[in-house]
This record gives sequence, structure tokens and C-alpha cells, in this order.
Amino acid sequence: MTLAITGATGQLGRLVIEALKTKGVSEEIIALARSTDKAADLSVTARRFDYDAEETLAPALAGVDTLLLISGSDIGRRVAQHGAVIEAAKSAGVQHIVYTSLLNAPTSTLGLAAEHVATEELLAASGIDYTLLRNGWYTENYTMGLGAAVAHNALIGAAKDGKISSAARKDYAEAAAAVLVDPALWGKTYELSGDESYTLSDLAATLSKTVGKDIPYVDMPEADYAAALTGAGLPAELAAFLAHCDVEASKGALFATGNELSTLIGRPTTPLAEVVAATVS
Repeated sequence: MTLAITGATGQLGRLVIEALKTKGVSEEIIALARSTDKAADLSVTARRFDYDAEETLAPALAGVDTLLLISGSDIGRRVAQHGAVIEAAKSAGVQHIVYTSLLNAPTSTLGLAAEHVATEELLAASGIDYTLLRNGWYTENYTMGLGAAVAHNALIGAAKDGKISSAARKDYAEAAAAVLVDPALWGKTYELSGDESYTLSDLAATLSKTVGKDIPYVDMPEADYAAALTGAGLPAELAAFLAHCDVEASKGALFATGNELSTLIGRPTTPLAEVVAATVS
């Protein structure tokens, strides 16, 4: 069996390939990436694969049995991009697609949910067997800002006391690898989230303990938080998106109680304190 991974040079794609190697899989692994040069260090076969260049898609999928379609990062264009990949997979004879969707996509209030739901509908209509990995929030979405929190002695956000059931990116990668190599796990929809939930006040307390000084959580109105992120150098569109997600988190959009992720990976999800320590070390 030949496995192909889209977005292979991205943060999640790299971890999936690493997890597959750790499992000692005998299947051929193909890294699909816009730049094959950036995939050289993955030490697997690399093929050019650009969501925005349809002529690269079907040829890159030749001989592929199972495809991991990692959702694109270009919000607003993903339905068209994913649709092109699915059509290319049909023409190339791909037998099975695993797609990284969003936790509770059909009912999620997050603005990016609609594109995931639309992609799920395209898969359902494609005639190709598929599996849905509805990934929850990555813990790294929050810990990537801890350096600034330490520097400014405050962790800012707009999530109030909303609980967040995130998991480390490597946890989701291991789940994807587990599904890719085990046909017994195919054809299902998995709602994936971390075993533990926390508020941003909890995150601030964990950070404070890790660095040995008090770093409080400061909750802000959505517009003020977006402006602060823009002032820190983030593009306005991304800042607005992150502020929106925080507000929805305050309403429970990032909270879940299931243990499907830890079941798939055969261990508890990575504790928040471990991700925080790794980030600030």
C-alpha cells in the first residue's frame, strides 16, 4: 500500500511522517508538497503537489492507495482547493482519503467550520471511501504566544473562562498515522480533543509556575485583543480570526469531553504543562 501526505512540509505533515516512521510501517510514504526541495530532509519520496496548481495534483497521486488530505491553511479558498484534490484523487484511482476536519464541524460556531463541512460533503459525494479526523484545537495555537506573555508579564486573550480541550500537534499526528495504517479504523468519524480542559487563566498559572514569576491572564474585548495582536505584528485578518476564536471559546466552542484521541494513540494526550515547558525552555 502507498500512503501520501499532503502539506507534508507543514507542521502537522512532518509529524505525521515522523509518526509513520516510528511505527515502522512497510508501506511506501509519499510526501506531497509545493516544494520538493523542502521535503528532502523527510527522507521519503517527494512529489510536487500544489493546491492552486491543478496540473500537479493527479500526476502526484499516481499509484497512491490512501491519501491523508491535511486541510489547507488558506482560509476562504479551501473548499475549491480541497475539491480539486478530491477530483484528482478520483481520476488517479485513490481508494481511501483521510481528511483533517474540525471538532464537531457541523455544529461548531467557529468561522472556519463551514469550509470543513463543505469538504466533508464533497468527500461524501465523491464515491471514494473516506475517514474524518475532526481535530480539536492545537495546544500550540496558544503556547506560540507564551514568549510574548513572559516578555510583557501578561497573557492576553478574549476567551473569558471558556474551557479549551486542546491537544498537542504531535497527538493529532499520531492519531492520523494510526488511522492511515489500520483499515479496521477506516470509514469512521473521529471527534478528537485533549483529555484535559483548561481556561486561559489556567494556562497563565501553568506558565507562571514554569517560569517562576507571576504572569496573570488579562481578558480583553474582542476588538481590543485583535488590535493588540495586530500591534504585535500579526496580519489583521489573522488577528481578527484568532480573536473570533477566543470569543467562541468563551461560549464553549473549543470544549469537548471525549477520549477518542487518547484511544487512537494508545496513551493520554500530552499534558498542558509539558507543552508549556517545551515552549519556554
